[in-house]
Amino acid sequence: MIIVTGGAGFIGSNLVKALNDQQGRKDIIVVDDLTQGQKFHNLADCDIADYLDQAEFLSLVQAGHEFPVLDAIFHQGACSDTTQWDGRYMMENNYAYSKALLHYALDRQVPFIYASSAAVYGGSREFAINPSNETPLNVYGYSKLLFDQLVRRLLPSASSQVVGLRYFNVYGPRESHKGSMASVAYHLFQQLAQGDEIRLFSGSGGYKDGDQRRDFLYVSDAVAVNLWCLANPSASGIFNVGTGKSWSFNELAEEVIEEKQRGEVTYIDFPEHLRDVYQHFTKADLNSLRQAGYTADFISLQEGISKYVDWMNTQRVKQETKN
Repeated sequence: MIIVTGGAGFIGSNLVKALNDQQGRKDIIVVDDLTQGQKFHNLADCDIADYLDQAEFLSLVQAGHEFPVLDAIFHQGACSDTTQWDGRYMMENNYAYSKALLHYALDRQVPFIYASSAAVYGGSREFAINPSNETPLNVYGYSKLLFDQLVRRLLPSASSQVVGLRYFNVYGPRESHKGSMASVAYHLFQQLAQGDEIRLFSGSGGYKDGDQRRDFLYVSDAVAVNLWCLANPSASGIFNVGTGKSWSFNELAEEVIEEKQRGEVTYIDFPEHLRDVYQHFTKADLNSLRQAGYTADFISLQEGISKYVDWMNTQRVKQETKN
């Protein structure tokens, strides 16, 4: 049996689908909060054994409930809203919940693979796995960092696998429910669906208009690293998960325009409320992941955008056929 928390979310649902398609696994318990009911679409084509509400699941964990023999817990569930400043809510969802689940897994020697975030690096320009580089700019990043710090303290005495994956800027299928927190790529596609204009931020943080840079990671690569961890139980630690390359938003816009064969870029004022809490540059340092034994290549921005467009076109055809 495998548990996937956040299994109706973006990365979680892609992971469930990959477990179905690539490994033939259907013995999956999905844990999520479907208050936002639209997320059910992410699971509609998946094959799972059971679904548990997040609150019910946490109660079972805290009560010491014994699930069927577990091969792994993939903890993808979290509040990922970087603009959420309710620290109490964030710490309950991202830290306390994760802490309870980690101890549950350690006590039963169940592999525990969880989602961390590149947000822990904040405004740093160095992205090696090193505490000196970890300077979060928002309470979301801090909640992730605090849990990483707990993991670091417990890892030396852990007798089972614990892996933290610091995702960089993930984009791809099954993210539409995220709204404003969906990837920049998704928002650019939506802008072109409504007209011919792509809107990017004007210059900020020492970067010219649209030249802020990010490490854009296609979601199937995030999933692939999770599955590699499952297949390699001796790999424990905290690892960056990105391409190791950085692209500007202008370059991203160019790729989207080329794929859609229309559109032009305009620039809007950079929001004042983001100036001190915005990551203007990210680029994953992959040394720790490579040293752990992960050798697969990562999908380029060009290939990722092409794959994303193909998926969107397929979904549109399916919807038109239904109608």
